[in-house]
Amino acid sequence: QVQLVESGGGLVQPGGSLRLSCGASGSIGSIYVMAWYRQAPDNERELVASITSLGRTNYADSVKGRFTISRDNAKNTIYLQMNSLKPEDTAVYYCKWERMFTTMNSWGKGTLVTVSS
Repeated sequence: QVQLVESGGGLVQPGGSLRLSCGASGSIGSIYVMAWYRQAPDNERELVASITSLGRTNYADSVKGRFTISRDNAKNTIYLQMNSLKPEDTAVYYCKWERMFTTMNSWGKGTLVTVSS
């Protein structure tokens, strides 16, 4: 079982920046994907960015050039640096771990990001 804890959400003005963190504990394995998803009110949960254990990254078109996903293997932590934030980025951001080539996955409880003036 893998446990995930997100942090770093909050209120920020349009154009501002935030950095989210997701710490993983448990048996995360050596071949996995970790990702950030978000869910705005009345919307489905959507993928924001992902990073594999080999370092390959993937981004939603809506955040390319503004968000950067990274990881610290020593700390079993991933980050999401969010720049040039827009009101439409407002959502609960969730961290997900998934062991590749299996159905094993875990979700964090989420952290709220609000972009508003």
